[in-house]
Amino acid sequence: MRYLGLDLGSRTLGVAVSDKTGLIASSYKTIRHNEDYDELLYEVRSLVNELEIDAIVLGFPKNMNNTIGPKGELSLDFKAKLEEMLSIPIILQDERLTTKSATDMLISGNVSRKDRKKVVDSIAATIILQTYLDRSDK
Repeated sequence: MRYLGLDLGSRTLGVAVSDKTGLIASSYKTIRHNEDYDELLYEVRSLVNELEIDAIVLGFPKNMNNTIGPKGELSLDFKAKLEEMLSIPIILQDERLTTKSATDMLISGNVSRKDRKKVVDSIAATIILQTYLDRSDK
C-alpha cells in the first residue's frame, strides 16, 4: 500500500509519500497556499492520482491537554472534504510536536533558517507519515 502524508498548515501543506510497500516515508514537497483549502483539495487529488496513493495520513493537531482547537477543527473539515472527493481512506494521525521535531532535526543538521523554512513542513509530514507506518496496529 502506498500512503500520502499531509501536514496542513495555515500557509503551507507539507507532503510526504511512502514507498510502495508502505514501510518508509520520504519528504515529497511543500505546497504554498493562501488559506484556499478548496484549491488544495484538487492538488491533493492530483497527487493521489499521479502517485497511485491507496490512503492518506493527515496530521491531526491536538492541544497538549488532548482537546481539539481551531487547527484541529480545520483538519477535521479538510478530512471530510477529502473523503467527499476521494474514494480512499483518510486517516488522522496525532501530530503534536512534529513541526518542532522537524525543526530540531534540521537545526542539528546545520540547515540555515532560510532553507529550513522551505522544507520544515514536508519534513513534519514525513514524521507524521512514518509515525503512522511504524504503528503495529495500522
